[in-house]
Amino acid sequence: MKTKPIITSALAIALATQAFAGEIKYSLWDSNQMPAYQQCAADFMAQNPGIKITINQSGWDDYWTALSTGFVSGTAPDVFTNHLAKYPEFVKNNLLVDLSDYIERDKVDAGQYRQGLYQIWGKDGKQYGLPKDWDTIAMLVNMDMAKAAGVTLDELNNMTWNPKDGGSFEQIVKKLTLDKNGHNAMSPAFEPNEVVTYGYQTPGSGNMMGQTEWSHFAVSSGFRFQDAPWDGNFHYDSPELASTIDYLASLADRHLSADFKRTQSLGSDAMFIAKKVAIIPQGSWMITYFNNSAKFNNQWVPLPIGPNGKRATTFNGLADSIWTGSKNKEESWLWVKYLGSSACQSVVAERGVVFPAIKGLAERAIEVQKGHGVDSSAFLIMAESETFLPPIANNGSRIAEIMDKAIQSVFLGRSTAEKALSSANKKIIKLNR
Repeated sequence: MKTKPIITSALAIALATQAFAGEIKYSLWDSNQMPAYQQCAADFMAQNPGIKITINQSGWDDYWTALSTGFVSGTAPDVFTNHLAKYPEFVKNNLLVDLSDYIERDKVDAGQYRQGLYQIWGKDGKQYGLPKDWDTIAMLVNMDMAKAAGVTLDELNNMTWNPKDGGSFEQIVKKLTLDKNGHNAMSPAFEPNEVVTYGYQTPGSGNMMGQTEWSHFAVSSGFRFQDAPWDGNFHYDSPELASTIDYLASLADRHLSADFKRTQSLGSDAMFIAKKVAIIPQGSWMITYFNNSAKFNNQWVPLPIGPNGKRATTFNGLADSIWTGSKNKEESWLWVKYLGSSACQSVVAERGVVFPAIKGLAERAIEVQKGHGVDSSAFLIMAESETFLPPIANNGSRIAEIMDKAIQSVFLGRSTAEKALSSANKKIIKLNR
């Protein structure tokens, strides 16, 4: 049974009126979001002159390395942006403050957030974060290449996919794959060993999530990660996932995509910007990056409709969490509560970088993006399609490592998907028993 701390009326009054002295260290990984949160911090500090917010930003890999090091050394930030794939291990190791008492005390309305975003950050009656934003996946297309190939926006918006013949998605990919003489992969004159532009590029192995890489294809074909969040009985050995991974591997074998080693070396985003590939899958958090970096006509389109007759996408929601080692938990809570409020999330919406968690603000972000010449409505279409959570379970780092090796072995031609995934799934289930 959960025991709640007793907050006396005198203490409650003090908490509501005193100016807290102290510095709150806050960390995030997305540089595109930094200006919005700097503004939120400035607004918050104006309302709470006794609290100083110091924001640190670092890239994705460095972010999690620094966070892990900070937990061990006792120097982790008070508040940090958290990810669904990471937080189960933090919960297991008692690194996250349970916010439920604060939420109840301050009457924070969980219903203000888009459906499902609040609940996924809770377990066993405890709450480990307040929602900050959400993301889905879509495909980004070089429209100059599409026009030259005779591919229309309507065709791109209504692509279908299946693992047997690739559906209309593969037909479009073939039209967009060009050799050095300008012949596409539909032409008898196509020279497969002389490709200058690939029609499509899978970003990588995708480890346990396949967020941008394969999950949308697999789920639209009938795959599911787990029966429920926190369930250790994974289904990575399903035939639907195996056929998806084999299909994606075949694109490189047939010279419609670059091979795995080249992709890892160059990066699919850089390949798209350099006009080496015509279509890539990416997340909504990258909208601003491509708007600033891709100096040609491009367009976001929804993911293809799969064999189950639906589009499918990972629906991922980030949250802000408090480290249990923080010496300023009350002040940290005030900052987290502000980050999860309409006051801060409206500022984020006006920047048009990501889709805020509070209902209605994603639509405002889309309006802002349209003002910058970007049509990001494909992501909202995906949010209203079949959505699924990333896998949520203990031992996430180990699961990711096992799946990364398994899928890489398929993409490198060292194993069939059925063999690699069956072996990986056995290891994962054993790990979570």
